[in-house]
Amino acid sequence: MKVLNGQVLGALCVAAMLGAAGVRAQDATYTVKIMTPEAALKAAQAALKKCRDDGFQVTVAVVDRSGVTQVVLRDRFAGPHTVDMAVDKAWTAATFRTPTGEIEKATRPGMPQSGVRNRPRVAAVAGGLPIEAGGALVGGIGVSGAPRGELDDVCATVGIAAIRDSLEF
Repeated sequence: MKVLNGQVLGALCVAAMLGAAGVRAQDATYTVKIMTPEAALKAAQAALKKCRDDGFQVTVAVVDRSGVTQVVLRDRFAGPHTVDMAVDKAWTAATFRTPTGEIEKATRPGMPQSGVRNRPRVAAVAGGLPIEAGGALVGGIGVSGAPRGELDDVCATVGIAAIRDSLEF
């Protein structure tokens, strides 16, 4: 193997440094916005009220951007299964950053992503929506107990609308 002389090696080092000078190092940290428990509660209460006004006994869950449960409200006659389902809908919407109704369509049998339905906690049924503000994900809301997932979606949408102004940044 031929050894480079000092002049050639020095020129290569200078060229490498000049090329790297235009590249900015990535920051080691970043800032995120976190939804307050009060905002999560307000969203859940608004969603519960909408479903109640429409004649549905439901459970509403709100999770933070990481999928950690912040609030669960179960109406007195909502089925016991609705608690886990609402939490899983909120978790799915937040962690996949996609409404669960869209996940339901994308994961139907025979679709390329159908295996996603087999993952624990994935709720591939309408009723879960991501909560976004200023282009950033801040959480998810899940509603379970209305006769159809699309009706759960309506209540979840009202919950998000109740906090929209306070979330925009």
